[in-house]
Amino acid sequence: MGVESYENACTAGFVKMADLHDAQWRSAVIAERIRHRTDLTLREIVDNFEGELNFHPLADHMISEGAWAHISSSGIDPKRVFAHPDLLRSDPRASQYYRGIALLPRKRVAEIASPVDRWEDGTTRRDPSDDRLVRVSRLYNAVVSSIIEGSDNWTLENGYRNIVANMGIGLDGTMRNLIGQDAERLIKTRIRNWLSFRGLIVKSSSDMARFELPNGYLMRYGSEPDIEFSLSEDGESSVIATIEIKGGKDPAGALERLGAIQKSFEETPPGCENMLVAGVITPEMRERLSRLGIVKTFLLDELGHDGDAWASFLNEVFHHTVRITDSIITSDR
Repeated sequence: MGVESYENACTAGFVKMADLHDAQWRSAVIAERIRHRTDLTLREIVDNFEGELNFHPLADHMISEGAWAHISSSGIDPKRVFAHPDLLRSDPRASQYYRGIALLPRKRVAEIASPVDRWEDGTTRRDPSDDRLVRVSRLYNAVVSSIIEGSDNWTLENGYRNIVANMGIGLDGTMRNLIGQDAERLIKTRIRNWLSFRGLIVKSSSDMARFELPNGYLMRYGSEPDIEFSLSEDGESSVIATIEIKGGKDPAGALERLGAIQKSFEETPPGCENMLVAGVITPEMRERLSRLGIVKTFLLDELGHDGDAWASFLNEVFHHTVRITDSIITSDR
């Protein structure tokens, strides 16, 4: 198979490979969560706590009288439903248990009470302060009390199902991050392959992160920016172009991703050509990008589905900006 035929086959298979990688990532992460049964581990953390917990007065813990009465009459150990600062101090990972029963995302807990990411990941380096423990436990208890009082005959099994459901919701966010990472890897690999097929890589580093190109150009793979091009002239090197790759497709997180994009592009020198490959660009995001002076944007799906779009992207990068090809690049080349 010749170079052109091989690349056409790669191009034709790009979308299928992207979909395959997406499916593989999702299946791998979900299977890992199921295999480890994180929900059972969390339940064991709570059940194995042997200290005495005093939940009175209830108001100090933001536990409603109605919710307490229901739990007491059902014969459920209160620590299995209501958070207590002492238990959270003993093992901060228990935060995920109570947060799950309350169906609260980490981001919401951070906004209202305190960040709990390091607690739940087991990476916290110091004991949480009493103030943080109290604020977080009160939040969980207030929400759980509301759930119990708003339900008909709430059971502990309902709470356990909430934990699993909340893990699934959190997993969705994890998958979006993984898809974003996969998109970056796919674009970088495809650019490298395109250059390699045409003999346009003069020299590459052993870690495949630094590539010398013709005419004094250098391409670096990294983060913030994901891809950077510089040009050496008269013994001096200057950054002339960057590419940021944000593969997330959730419109709700578009502006958050924009913040990271803006931070990266603000560090580039004047006159640098900044380009963005995005999973989604909302109207508001496009307006803000325009105000930032970033006009060269490309949609990830179009680069994967449309050969002409990919050729247009390559022309912008390697014909007009990084001038290493004299002829116009077409989709069938």
